Amino acid sequence: MELIRLFITFLKIGAFSFGGGYAMLPLIEKEVVNIHGWLTSTEFVDIIAISEMSPGPISINTATFIGFRLFDVKGAVLATLGVVLVSFFLVTILARLIIQYKGSPFVEGIFGGIRPAVIGLIAAACVALFQTSIIDFRSFVISLIVFMILYKSKLHPIGVILLSGVLGIVFYSL
Repeated sequence: MELIRLFITFLKIGAFSFGGGYAMLPLIEKEVVNIHGWLTSTEFVDIIAISEMSPGPISINTATFIGFRLFDVKGAVLATLGVVLVSFFLVTILARLIIQYKGSPFVEGIFGGIRPAVIGLIAAACVALFQTSIIDFRSFVISLIVFMILYKSKLHPIGVILLSGVLGIVFYSL
């Protein structure tokens, strides 16, 4: 029964989230942490960190890791299928329609409304992650340094992860 609940939860997340993985994070957190209580906020942030470092889309990685954490391989498969199933069918259908009606004022209007909404969803995810991840002044300094480096340079994300690990050693171990 719990496996079915997990699948339906991620099916709902996949069906009602727009804008990609980062935009999904607030809904995933609400479902997994607040509604079902499957994870704590700290566990959720840890899974996001692992998902971010892993190859692939963050929403799929997050669903897979949460499913695995809760119900091993069966949970990973069902959570992953749940989060991608609706999108798979919608994208297949919508791609044909968008190609057919490309340039239509109606289609342009839809995208004109969705784009700023996606920015809002991503901003909300950033604020939620900030509130959970910034636990002390040192973590704030690390996040500020990483933000400034990414904002001012084109450092590869792997370099950022390695740099963050070094900063963590410097700030927390020495």
